[in-house]
Amino acid sequence: MKIIPRRLEGVFEIQLSPLSDHRGQFMRTYDESIFASYGIQRHWIQENQSVSVRKGTIRGLHFQYSPSSETKLVRVATGAVLDVFVDLRKDSPTFGEWDSIELSEDNRAMIYIPRGFAHGFCTLCDHCTVQYKVDSKFSPTEDGGIRWNDPSIAVKWPTETPILSEKDKNLPTLEIFISQNKGLDSA
Repeated sequence: MKIIPRRLEGVFEIQLSPLSDHRGQFMRTYDESIFASYGIQRHWIQENQSVSVRKGTIRGLHFQYSPSSETKLVRVATGAVLDVFVDLRKDSPTFGEWDSIELSEDNRAMIYIPRGFAHGFCTLCDHCTVQYKVDSKFSPTEDGGIRWNDPSIAVKWPTETPILSEKDKNLPTLEIFISQNKGLDSA
């Protein structure tokens, strides 16, 4: 397992190292001591799984308001996605900036996204299964998001005509989010 800091502070790419033999593969997807050596210490309380059946499906950009804000550890079990995260931490020098990573069953990469980020992904093929650990219980009353195609953020998605939920079609822009909230807490 190799942990690599990303451009946005607090975000880490995790490259997994499978062991292979005639039976197949084995790989560790989480190791508390390795994560702690990078200052990543979370108490994971839920693990979620999302299945998308069609290429070009976008889920996001979602977050939870405090006190339910979430750190996420995201990986793809089947298929491939472009995983996107937007810094919404109110005191961050990279507020409003985004980054992305391709996560797939083939590259075995994971992404660690701290609290204070909006998160989403776009499927790059049919039949994608995304798994993610979170360190806070989901709260419908603290649920929030930013519109996937907000021009002020300008995420470079791999589709211009995504498959979206009604909720995601109607999320506010970053400008509206700022006018209402000024940013998220990172604690």
